[in-house]
Amino acid sequence: MPRQVDHQARRRQIADALLRIVDREGLEGVSLRHVAAEAGVSMGSVQHYFATKDQMMIFALIHVHERIYQRVNACLDPRSPRDLVRSAIIEMLPLDDERRTEARIALAFLARSAVDPEYAATLREGYPYHAVFFAEQIRRAQQNGEAPADLVPEQEAVILFAITQGLVNPTLIGHHTEETVIDALDRHLDRVFRGG
Repeated sequence: MPRQVDHQARRRQIADALLRIVDREGLEGVSLRHVAAEAGVSMGSVQHYFATKDQMMIFALIHVHERIYQRVNACLDPRSPRDLVRSAIIEMLPLDDERRTEARIALAFLARSAVDPEYAATLREGYPYHAVFFAEQIRRAQQNGEAPADLVPEQEAVILFAITQGLVNPTLIGHHTEETVIDALDRHLDRVFRGG
């Protein structure tokens, strides 16, 4: 009896191989042949799932974002709005090996998106998720008296996301220590959430 192939698992296997290559060598190290060898599958298998290199790269970019979202969502138990926002932001910062790897990969794709509209569109699709989540938590904190009533949640959400992104690259290259990053984040969250 022929073995059943889990097609989504195979696509993720190929995407994970691509991401390992991007982490080691940058986007320029990616080729269908190189990815097939890294994934331990044939070139034909890679081409069966992805018609083009760009299609494979876009899938891998979405895949890494989904991994981050899953980790962030795992933090979302019933806690204070400040704690939820803090946990979500910390999951996006390069403070351990897994998150440093993701940050290096994201930086490579970000650089590509500056000159490639398809990559830029894929990255833009993920941004509203953060903005909506941050704004919802600020609105919830305002209702509970844990944030100033005069804050505009949507504006503060943009600022929170900008601060998060602004901390990623300097931390990734070792300019900021984990303690410095956490302290800066907590000080800003104290301003937004009245010391939470």
